Amino acid sequence: MTETIRPPVLDKERDDDHPLSRLRFIRWSDFSLVPVILVLMVIGFIVSPVFLTSNNLISVVQQSSELSLLVLGQALILICGRMDLSLESTIGIAPVIAMWMVLPSEGGRFAGLDILPVWSAIPACLLVGLVVGVINGFLILKLRVNGFIATLGMLTMLRGLQIGITEGKSITDVPESFRYLGKTDWLGAPAAVWICLALFAIGGASLAWLRHGRSLYAIGGNPEAARAAGVRVDRITWIVLAIGGVLAAFAGILYTGHYGSVAATQGNGWIFQVFAAAVIGGISLKGGRGTLFGALTGVLTLQLVVNVMTLGGVPALWNQFLNGAIIIVALVISRFASGEKQD
Repeated sequence: MTETIRPPVLDKERDDDHPLSRLRFIRWSDFSLVPVILVLMVIGFIVSPVFLTSNNLISVVQQSSELSLLVLGQALILICGRMDLSLESTIGIAPVIAMWMVLPSEGGRFAGLDILPVWSAIPACLLVGLVVGVINGFLILKLRVNGFIATLGMLTMLRGLQIGITEGKSITDVPESFRYLGKTDWLGAPAAVWICLALFAIGGASLAWLRHGRSLYAIGGNPEAARAAGVRVDRITWIVLAIGGVLAAFAGILYTGHYGSVAATQGNGWIFQVFAAAVIGGISLKGGRGTLFGALTGVLTLQLVVNVMTLGGVPALWNQFLNGAIIIVALVISRFASGEKQD
């Protein structure tokens, strides 16, 4: 009698089907940044009594929610073994194109095309993000070009397109639908915070308990073994890239609504914070490892560091230096925590 040997990835999936394994929504290692967050809060209180006021903390979580949607998209892509640098530009170009389509051609500071009704601004913005993600998927998965270079080129192209459309000026005629999501409060907290938490919960539950969600870890860990096990690697990766684009566009909606305008440089430099938050939150740059809860704690850590520095009177000119230092420290920690070289 011949014994059938199953591919290794299927054994992993079989283990994940165990009732206890299905509860891996959050791992104990994901709490590694919680002590850091507590220490930062103590330092913040010492630096300024304003730190623990409701207004300051709400401001921190509001800013975290906008950045965290980019981190959520990037975390899913990294777990899948890919990366997308163009998320930084999508947060700016998506709302710009949406407003370009709906705003009137005359009578305002910014001349739009007036070809879509105002109510379609949010769907149009999300559609732009979807298109960017789909194009990235086509370049990476169909044309087989280098993902890093392809998304870097997309980042540069979209940034140039944004500056070209806006002529380097800010757009202040923001549709009311954008303002509502960016400024309204639900149950005493910004709507953006609740939306962000809901999306992280949905994403985390999908990765922990749904077959297609768990397949992201198999693809990121060993794509050939996943393909041999019957996982549609290219299709799932393409979908994840598209979801990343949509999440970046949604972040653009929240950010634009919060500040009431779209700057010509909106999102500029955010990709460094995104990678820093993901890495210090336990997401592996080599794929197949990490959870969304860990990524969320990474976002909170970064925002608390910036907030404490601001309250401490450190000039904002040092923020770029700090972001670079955090990335380097995060890479070193990731290197020795995983025990693997980072080629």
